[in-house]
Amino acid sequence: MSFLSRIVRFLFWLLVVSWSVALLRRMVGWMLRDAVGNPSQEGSRDSLRAEGAARRLVRDPVCGMHVAEEVSLPLEYGGELVHFCSPACRDTYAGQARKLAANG
Repeated sequence: MSFLSRIVRFLFWLLVVSWSVALLRRMVGWMLRDAVGNPSQEGSRDSLRAEGAARRLVRDPVCGMHVAEEVSLPLEYGGELVHFCSPACRDTYAGQARKLAANG
């Protein structure tokens, strides 16, 4: 067997083993999530809805960062509520809005 064919064979088996390990990890993750995540079926949908409502994310229009709505800094501009991640982004947005209004 030539040296090149040995390298190709080694790379092939390395690929097969890595895919097998990834598939095994995914299957174990699914099993653990099902075993730990669902202690009781009744009432789990309501708790998931409550968590989903509490964790709504909004996007900062300046930097593009996603922030939880509860901790974001809201600003009402032109009848629209806009959320920001920091006071610096909010001030930048307000400055840009003033420039656009002045230009016309």
